[in-house]
Amino acid sequence: MNQDIHVTLVGAGPGDPELLTLKALRAIERAEVVVYDSLVSPDILALIPAGVKRIEMGKRCGKSSARQEDICAVLVRLARAGNRVVRLKGGDPFIFGRGGEEALYLKQHDIPFSVVPGITAALGCAAASLIPLTHRGVSRAVTLVTGHLQQGGEFRGWSALAQAGQTLVFYMGLEQATVIQQQLLAEGCPASLPVALIESGTTAGQRITTTELGRLIHTAERLTPRGPVLMMIGEVVRLRAELTATLDSLAVA
Repeated sequence: MNQDIHVTLVGAGPGDPELLTLKALRAIERAEVVVYDSLVSPDILALIPAGVKRIEMGKRCGKSSARQEDICAVLVRLARAGNRVVRLKGGDPFIFGRGGEEALYLKQHDIPFSVVPGITAALGCAAASLIPLTHRGVSRAVTLVTGHLQQGGEFRGWSALAQAGQTLVFYMGLEQATVIQQQLLAEGCPASLPVALIESGTTAGQRITTTELGRLIHTAERLTPRGPVLMMIGEVVRLRAELTATLDSLAVA
């Protein structure tokens, strides 16, 4: 087999190019073709060397998107042509990035591959927003949930999500705000449970909107986001105000 045949699944992180790993940057710099998702930020795409072929094949909720089977087929075709292929994905390839499906497809077609992890949106956006995902005495667990959990049948895990003492992070959850609010309230979550909606987290366009579970639908309907929105639900969201005030006081001092 041609030793140049290889696909690297690379996590681009949540948007800030300084949050790329060194290994991810080296893979991008060595690539001959980069197949990238729509969620990869322009600042990171700017790091792709001139002359490297770029192919956008991504998925955005509510917009025309490439089919997953087509993306997989393109990766195999490019690799068999002898290219060093980087599949660049927002966040981490194996957290709601369908990287596992792509890895399995490459294996089934005898294409060597490797995976470079990235900072997933939950971790990056939480830190950039001054919201600790866990905090002693407040949150002892974190659950990452896809906002598309209603597709393909009824989701039956709401009671587990409603357990006290944990932080919930919904990826692509804004479009499902009505379902999320109604189901969590029905399972006993208090209407006063704090919620943070983080748009374009870690980037210069980051915007944070805080609300309560009982007003989530109302808040979501009034947002006009220009970038991806991550939803965090839990008592830890209250700590943001205290931490922000602390930073402000230190800056004044």
